[in-house]
Amino acid sequence: MDTDATIRAAMIEAALQQLAGSSDHDVATRAVCEAVGVTQPVLYRLFGDKRGLLDAVADHGYERYAALKAAQEQTGDPVADLLAGWDGHHAFAQRDPALYQLMFTPRPWSHSTARQRVFDLLVAALVRCAAVGALRVEPRTAAELILSANVGITLHHIAAPALFDDPTVSHRMRDAVFSQVLTRPTGQDEGDPLHSAALRLRAQLELTGTDALEPEETALLLRWLARISEPL
Repeated sequence: MDTDATIRAAMIEAALQQLAGSSDHDVATRAVCEAVGVTQPVLYRLFGDKRGLLDAVADHGYERYAALKAAQEQTGDPVADLLAGWDGHHAFAQRDPALYQLMFTPRPWSHSTARQRVFDLLVAALVRCAAVGALRVEPRTAAELILSANVGITLHHIAAPALFDDPTVSHRMRDAVFSQVLTRPTGQDEGDPLHSAALRLRAQLELTGTDALEPEETALLLRWLARISEPL
């Protein structure tokens, strides 16, 4: 007998297939149930309602996104990895535009965590940049700017491909945003040197920690560094 987990996974996969083939990027719960061979009360029990099913599909999309990021080879140059990540984000959307829209277009009453988890992946990549002195602003601020720009240009490409079919448009947007958040490597930083040093040390502590301090001391140091490195 199929377990709830097996049925749930099958219904998510059926919804994904229907979403990809739908002209209006929507799913019909009845069709999903028929594809799996269950009744609609099963869907309500496992997902609550259609909104719950769509949230589950969006969160499954995050798992695909995370797998794509994990497959991207991490080099010793976090800035180069960040540049590659921009293109990887766009490539993910091109492979499955309907799923991408479900993940990133705001939906009323949605409880999907997909967008937040993608944001967290980006923050982690930016912490690596900060640790080598390549970041001008705090990682979360940089992530807000980068993700907003990349999602915006990508959704425009999906909605109006004829207007956004030139890949240089995406790269020009990328370069414009990155110029605001990235700086030159250590020793060539621009702006307040104390701010840059605090930002870098904070990122290094978050990445590797230290045995020289007790956990409470590390937490206090991170708090002080945050006050120095974050904008007033």
